[in-house]
Amino acid sequence: MSDSEDKPVVNGLVALVAVAVVVGLLAGIAAIIGTKVLGVGGGGGGSDDPAAGDSLVMPDPERTTRASDPLITLEPSDDEESESAAASETASEETTRKPRKPKAEITLSQGAFQVSPGEDLYLSGIYPQGEGAVLDVQIRVNDGAWADFPVDVNVSDATFSTYVNTSQTGEIEWRVVDSDRKLKSNAIKVTYGG
Repeated sequence: MSDSEDKPVVNGLVALVAVAVVVGLLAGIAAIIGTKVLGVGGGGGGSDDPAAGDSLVMPDPERTTRASDPLITLEPSDDEESESAAASETASEETTRKPRKPKAEITLSQGAFQVSPGEDLYLSGIYPQGEGAVLDVQIRVNDGAWADFPVDVNVSDATFSTYVNTSQTGEIEWRVVDSDRKLKSNAIKVTYGG
């Protein structure tokens, strides 16, 4: 009996490793040839020319200016439309006058017109001249008196937003107030309950 016949397990493992190496080499060669034929892979050259195979060219960064206008736009109310009509009639008169500072106003809008009692209501708005102001939220239930609600909201980038939640039912109105400047927003009405 020879030594190779005495160790069949070792012989099988050697044959298995040899076959795996040959199959791996053939698969690697096929992959390399396939990428060359199909044109898949890097540009190959070290050139800085975008036509040399680069598929993405990043522009040089440039400084931008920050917008001074509010980042959101609200639909104008009927009052604003009549004001714009009156403003266009007197536009010729204003060209001779010194430009006026824009009127400070707070515009409030709501996320829903009807919610369930205890459900969060999203309030947001714009206050162009109120950067850094802290606004008090006020509530009025069923045409009662206005009362402070235990929520304050900060103005940043001429905008503000908060959530309010009440278990009251009926027609409830919300507004925000800048106590320092004695300015009030428009009131929005929300129906609580069905």
